[in-house]
Amino acid sequence: QVRLVESGGGLVQAGGSLRLSCAAAGFISSVNVMGWYRQAPGNQRELVATITSGGSTNYADSVKGRFTISRDNAKNTVYLQMNSLKPEDTAVYYCNWKSGLLDYWGQGTQVTVSS
Repeated sequence: QVRLVESGGGLVQAGGSLRLSCAAAGFISSVNVMGWYRQAPGNQRELVATITSGGSTNYADSVKGRFTISRDNAKNTVYLQMNSLKPEDTAVYYCNWKSGLLDYWGQGTQVTVSS
């Protein structure tokens, strides 16, 4: 069992920045992929960014150049630095942890960007 605890969401004006954190606890495999997904009202959950335990990253086209994903393997924590935020980034952001067939989600944190 892996438990994910997210923090860092909130309300920000367009053009502002936020940093999300997600700490994983429990039986942690050293080989895993951590990432962030988001879901806006009426929309499906979508990929924002992922990072492997080796440091390889993947981003949605809509956030490239504005968001940066990073991780601290010693702390089993993943971060999402979000800059130049836009109103369309408003959503609930979910942390995800995958290793093989294991797949866990955090409870979600709300990010609201006002215009």
